[in-house]
Amino acid sequence: MMNLDFSRRAAIFTTALLCSAGFSGALQAQSNDYPNRAVTLVVPSPPGDGSDVLARLLGQELSTSLKQPFTVDNRPGAGGILASDRAAKSKPDGYTILLGNASSHAVVPALYTKLTYSPQKDFAPIVLVATAPNVLVVGSDLPVNNVAEFIAYVKARPGKLNIASAGNGSLSHLAAEMFKNMADLDMVHVPYKGATPALTDVAAGHVAAMIINIPTVQPLLKGGKLKALATSGATRAPSLPDIPTLDEAGVKGYEASAWFGLFAPTGTPAAAIEKLRAESVNALKVPAMRNQFATQGLIPAGGTSADFVAHIQKDVDKYTRIVKIAKITVD
Repeated sequence: MMNLDFSRRAAIFTTALLCSAGFSGALQAQSNDYPNRAVTLVVPSPPGDGSDVLARLLGQELSTSLKQPFTVDNRPGAGGILASDRAAKSKPDGYTILLGNASSHAVVPALYTKLTYSPQKDFAPIVLVATAPNVLVVGSDLPVNNVAEFIAYVKARPGKLNIASAGNGSLSHLAAEMFKNMADLDMVHVPYKGATPALTDVAAGHVAAMIINIPTVQPLLKGGKLKALATSGATRAPSLPDIPTLDEAGVKGYEASAWFGLFAPTGTPAAAIEKLRAESVNALKVPAMRNQFATQGLIPAGGTSADFVAHIQKDVDKYTRIVKIAKITVD
């Protein structure tokens, strides 16, 4: 597994820029001029997917504030690898950026040792845009109503119950393995080709449980076909305020949320990165934008690039540990 240290890389990158000859003049010129043409936002999902919707919402706000078009380039597939490869190999001028996520920049580094790009070396994190807590769900007929009852039910049937995921090596897979490890549960992981067929089997009682993002599962929750036992964030999810977090429910320290953030290819001028960061933070404060995020189960983030670096590193460390414990491999 790769030993990633985003904080150290970010510090080296910044120092090198500051020591470059003529940096101050170049910084001022870039700050005044950028952007002077359209910016491409590479997105690792198909049109209409959750991160695509997020990208278009953010892109619209940035287009307004920066007075240049932000066009979405959809590159779905391979857990974000295809989109990341496209962005990493782009010219580092601020005109091609990536809407990365927990899969592309925390799960992928934990799983893959051989890639055509380096998630560590080839990207400069700009800003954390949003987080999206997952939710632990079970079928409506399973005779449990909270996490304590679920844990007791599973422990009374070691090795006999299944927990689904959207695919081997997916974020939902790692979230499930982390839950199993922290709650000391003997359950069998069943990978599906996507969240929809997995949730269908959970609702039908063929699989006991799943940890999945909230927007995907909301219709089944509202229809009474699934029960939400707990959410996976550090705090309660605004869209499910009455549902406790797994930490609150007794699985202390559990946190496994999806997240989305902007990245630029390494070498992108610092002034362009800072302008994108500042304008994105402003966009996240717009009431209409926040309302749209809420409908998608997203919690606006923001902060500094250094905050984002720390957030990434924490997840990389966490998922690298789980991959080793669960002995997860990918083809």
